[in-house]
Amino acid sequence: MNSATTRMNTTSLEALPSLAPPLRERIRNLVAALWSSRGSVRFGMVTIAVLILVSLLAPHIAPYGVDQQDLANVLARPNARHWLGTDNLGRDLFTRILWGGRIPLLVAAVATLVAASLGITIGLIAGLAGGWLDALLMRTADAFICFPALVFTLVLAAMIGPGIHNVILSFAVFGWTGFARITRGQVMVVRELQYIEAARAIGMSRTRLLRHHVFPNVLAPLIVACSLTAGGAILVEASASFLGVGVQPPTASWGRELLTGFRLLEQAPQIAFASGLMVTLAVLAFNFVGDGLRDLLDPRVER
Repeated sequence: MNSATTRMNTTSLEALPSLAPPLRERIRNLVAALWSSRGSVRFGMVTIAVLILVSLLAPHIAPYGVDQQDLANVLARPNARHWLGTDNLGRDLFTRILWGGRIPLLVAAVATLVAASLGITIGLIAGLAGGWLDALLMRTADAFICFPALVFTLVLAAMIGPGIHNVILSFAVFGWTGFARITRGQVMVVRELQYIEAARAIGMSRTRLLRHHVFPNVLAPLIVACSLTAGGAILVEASASFLGVGVQPPTASWGRELLTGFRLLEQAPQIAFASGLMVTLAVLAFNFVGDGLRDLLDPRVER
């Protein structure tokens, strides 16, 4: 009798539906809803798509090689041959700007992925476990929030040398806290819902409960956090490269070009203007998309 009851419960368990539709369908609907939102959100989506496409195709669309020098036109003003002029080494600034988006976007993708993976895992554990483990993990997150990531990047540069790995590692160490707090808060709300209690009552394992019923319903605010975090990662990478502890020459990066432009502000102001404009556009685009996602996914916002 007990064996038959267990089999019936297992069958009921497999059939228990999640309140969230399939992930692919949710993403497709979300993109369509974003595109139909206000103009600033569409501007952000188009800008991100263009920046990614241009960065990937930079070797094919750039008019010159990334390190190709024109020593007869050092610090040239914008002209027909060099649309944005040249830098102090005679390299085409337009080409450097096209190539320079690769490093910030790579840092944004990798740093956000690492920080989100770590933070979501910790938040899920804290929200489901509760008790002393929840308190320990959240107090640890509070301690990490108090320490700025850029300062840690400077410390790493002093210890192991400058490089892009410093920015990614700093984001991995300190960027997870926001994801952990968001995930933990959402899990604490979802775990009290009736269908979660029903799943527990019929013996669903914690892993299956987490994968099929809890995580899909806490995904919405995490998508918003990923978009905003990516913009912050671009800004931190540009700041680190500007301070000389990020990407090193001759690698092209917007932050590195901004440092060159700052040093040559009187002779060639277009260098600082072009690179600073690209950083601003990228961060604004991710923030616009994040705001649009928040408006769409927050049930408290009146449509």
